[in-house]
Amino acid sequence: MKYLPNIKGFLGIDNKNNKKSNVVVVPFGIEKTVSYGSGTSRGPKEIIKASHQVELYDEDLGKEPHKSIGIKTLNPFPIKKKMADALKQIENINKILIDQNKFPLVLGGEHSLTPGAIRPFVKKFREIHLLHFDAHADLRNSYNGNKFSHASAIRRCLDNPNVSVISFGIRNISSNEITFLNKNKKRIHIFWAKDKLNWNLNKFKKIIRNKKIYLTFDVDGLDSSLMPATGTPEPGGLFWDETIKIIKVAAQSSQIVGADINELSPIKGFDSYNFLVAKLAYKIIAYSFEFKKIK
Repeated sequence: MKYLPNIKGFLGIDNKNNKKSNVVVVPFGIEKTVSYGSGTSRGPKEIIKASHQVELYDEDLGKEPHKSIGIKTLNPFPIKKKMADALKQIENINKILIDQNKFPLVLGGEHSLTPGAIRPFVKKFREIHLLHFDAHADLRNSYNGNKFSHASAIRRCLDNPNVSVISFGIRNISSNEITFLNKNKKRIHIFWAKDKLNWNLNKFKKIIRNKKIYLTFDVDGLDSSLMPATGTPEPGGLFWDETIKIIKVAAQSSQIVGADINELSPIKGFDSYNFLVAKLAYKIIAYSFEFKKIK
């Protein structure tokens, strides 16, 4: 695998002094099943570009996390045309990375990438908990006749019996998905957006304590006033501070082993949305490593 020069990669910094990079950012701008707004294929490029403007010092942690972590970025590469081949492609990349004890952070691209991205983790760990931020449950068995639609991403992850899901921000779900949810309540925990003023994060801590977590973040989980640059924006969603708090609690209570951020559809001339996602990515990396021992 080929890497971008650090100065052109995520955060745009020269990590010459790092003997080891623990995180690999994987640009994977897959766009095959979007059903409303388009543009996710441009997401990774714009996130990386915006990341060069992110302040490296984290005011919460009181340091520049990248210095002790080490971050490299894969050189962008062609994505396979067929969905099954593309999912196998991201699976193979993540397997190589976790076999090298790297933390993969995949930048999508649409949410359909996640079932492929988690496969190496599903095979490596006895159980894996999916921490899922989204406006949509993504529990449809298929959408528009496609079982690998972005609207079926979490359902496909749950095809693996050792996967369970904790979702935050859900506020759009179909009756068929409710039926599936009711049959699988032991494996699916939803913190509904409508109830966010009463969310009990102690319950969340109990569910994930000492578990292996894969974090998947669909940016439409954020409120549409904060994040309109996505194919299916929804009002009534998450805001920045509560989102960061959930991620921090997850990192403190469990081990986050990998992540993806998806469904950014950049809007020309509105770089602030790309910047938000870039800062979110840096926060996920920083918290994931702050609360675990780096090998």
